Amino acid sequence: MATFVDRVTLHVSAGKGGNGCVSVRREKFKPLAGPDGGNGGNGGDIVLLADPQVTTLLPYHRSPHRTSENGGFGMGDHRHGSAGEELVLPVPVGTVVKDENGETLIDLTEPGTRFVIAEGGYGGLGNSVLASTKRKAPGFALLGTPGQSGDINLELKTIADVAFVGFPSAGKSSLIAAISAAKPKIADYPFTTLHPNLGVVQAGQHRYTVADVPGLIEGASEGKGLGLEFLRHVERCAALLHVIDCATLEPGRDPLTDLDVIEQELAAYPVPEGQIPLLERPQLVALNKVDVPEARELAEFVRPELEERGYRVFEISTASHEGLRSLTFALGALVQEHRDSVSDLEDQSPRIVMTPKPVNRKPFDILVEGGTYGNVYRILGTKPERWVQQTDFTNDEAVGYLADRIAKIGIEDALFKAGAVAGSTVVIGPGKGVVFDWEPTLTSTAELLASPRGTDARFDQNVRPTREQRRDAYYDRMDAKSEAREQLESEREAGLWSEDEQD
Repeated sequence: MATFVDRVTLHVSAGKGGNGCVSVRREKFKPLAGPDGGNGGNGGDIVLLADPQVTTLLPYHRSPHRTSENGGFGMGDHRHGSAGEELVLPVPVGTVVKDENGETLIDLTEPGTRFVIAEGGYGGLGNSVLASTKRKAPGFALLGTPGQSGDINLELKTIADVAFVGFPSAGKSSLIAAISAAKPKIADYPFTTLHPNLGVVQAGQHRYTVADVPGLIEGASEGKGLGLEFLRHVERCAALLHVIDCATLEPGRDPLTDLDVIEQELAAYPVPEGQIPLLERPQLVALNKVDVPEARELAEFVRPELEERGYRVFEISTASHEGLRSLTFALGALVQEHRDSVSDLEDQSPRIVMTPKPVNRKPFDILVEGGTYGNVYRILGTKPERWVQQTDFTNDEAVGYLADRIAKIGIEDALFKAGAVAGSTVVIGPGKGVVFDWEPTLTSTAELLASPRGTDARFDQNVRPTREQRRDAYYDRMDAKSEAREQLESEREAGLWSEDEQD
């Protein structure tokens, strides 16, 4: 059974907005006292919260599907629907949030940071809000929009000041247990740690965190063993401590060879852009297990050569705690030096300038796509896509209201400029979207139409004839009457009938 998870795919679905209500207030002696439909509530958001008390992504590995609450429906008597409660997901500090394409959205490195990964849908407006002086009793309301949904990748990178690196069974877990209150698994047989362990060390005035990174082997940067899976936990560390086993009985291994292998793997690991390469960070060497006589002799033998390479070397024993005090103080000094340099950089960091959105920015884009039966005009934009989602297409008045909103932001004119004509195929939204045949006649003035509630006269098939059409129809009737009189006169002259017989 998994006990530590540092990478997980989260399937999120934010709450849907509630629909608006269509209602007319009825009182005694006032059967139609005006619209009183309430608005629908907004759907709940899904929020990630960087919580210092959380150390693993295990809960999301077991339950990867998360959904927030839907918004309530609007009701009559101006009663608005309740807003859906947001869903807060606590994650460890140091979690990197990526989208399904692998693009980094945010790096939660500060405790208490909140990030909305899925926004809830908008609640629909009721007919009381849609009423105006010219549309006094709307027979429609807006629908609630669906919330955002998709896959989010969470990747944990441990935030520690010092990382312990070395071969398996070099004594890293024993060291972190000896200098902190952490209790990692320790045994008297060789094995490797399966997940990083964190510990807090207090050395005089210095207080810092250390991480026990699972053992590295040759080829770890290429995917061998568990090293590649956990090398990313070293990315955020300010300093590295090489823990070297001086009492190993494995053939072909010695402290210098082990250090060369670890350095090679650290150099081959690519760090994110803007970060210091691993081998360029401050490093110390701890020759462990000097409580064994043979190990002490080996440590004294290799120490001069390690110091010639520029390393500061400490001979320690996690069993007898020999040399641990000086090691913890040296690590504390490195961490404090790093913190001072970071604070200086933060003081010199440039100011963040908030640039407002331009006023004349178009709220939509029109793409001309080729099709089997001619060009297809696709409309992309936050507003038109949301308006389509809010429209009840079974209600003619709601469709007319959508036509008015589309015309007011200039989509009609933009379609004309793009080459669209009456009957052209127009799609609103990405993918399949909403497809319809464009009719430029369905434009504005829906408020001025005196049609029954829930209908729109612009959808009627009865077309008012023009003056020329009425004149042609009048002439046709006169000609028909003249032909009928002439036919009767010719029949009378032929003796087919007489006026006396008619009487």
